[in-house]
Amino acid sequence: MFIGIGTIVNTGAVIAGGLGGYLFQRILTKKMQETLMQALGTAVIFIGISGALSQILVIQHHLLTTKGTMMAAISLALGAFIGELLNIEGQFNRLGNWLRTRVGRQNDSKFIDAFVIATLTTCVGAMAIIGPLQDALAHDPTMLFTKAILDGVIVALYTAALGIGAIFCALPIFIFQGSITLLAAIISPWLSTSMTNGISLVGSMLIFCIGLNLLLNCKIRVANMLPAILIVVLYAVFE
Repeated sequence: MFIGIGTIVNTGAVIAGGLGGYLFQRILTKKMQETLMQALGTAVIFIGISGALSQILVIQHHLLTTKGTMMAAISLALGAFIGELLNIEGQFNRLGNWLRTRVGRQNDSKFIDAFVIATLTTCVGAMAIIGPLQDALAHDPTMLFTKAILDGVIVALYTAALGIGAIFCALPIFIFQGSITLLAAIISPWLSTSMTNGISLVGSMLIFCIGLNLLLNCKIRVANMLPAILIVVLYAVFE
């Protein structure tokens, strides 16, 4: 297999899942879409919780203890501060609005929300970083193949509940993971286990926030917290 096949398959799975969800959307009533959104929010919340707990809970001397909570708190706080200064959420919204205009969906009120939520869910987390590294350096796209299945199902559900905007998260996936694949030789020597664990922890917490937005119709600006992933990497360097 050639380098980058994992990202290509991941992108294709998202497009296929999104198109399937869009076709399925046509038979859903508004009430069914609301229930589907609540179910999806619940599932995303527990995905975030399970990912976070897998990094927080450890057994030491036959006792269950926690680790990484201070790292997560500092990273999220500083990341949110930087994200608010940069207005990352606004940049995502502008990109979503540009895409909506380009595809002639100006009257689709859910397009931007669908694009932003789907992009954050599929691009935040350790798999989106470690997967392309393994694909490039070890010629092993297995992790990205697994991610492709998960992302395809998730985007299908997002599209069924929120509309066609979710499909366009395929573009950030391709650019983000493709860039990591191309830069793998530079990135890999600097990426330690503590860094990847930190990315997984903070990424899972952000996914939890996405679930809250879906389930409770909250307005947590998750995109503005994205710098927390970079902060946790720096934290691991100086820890």
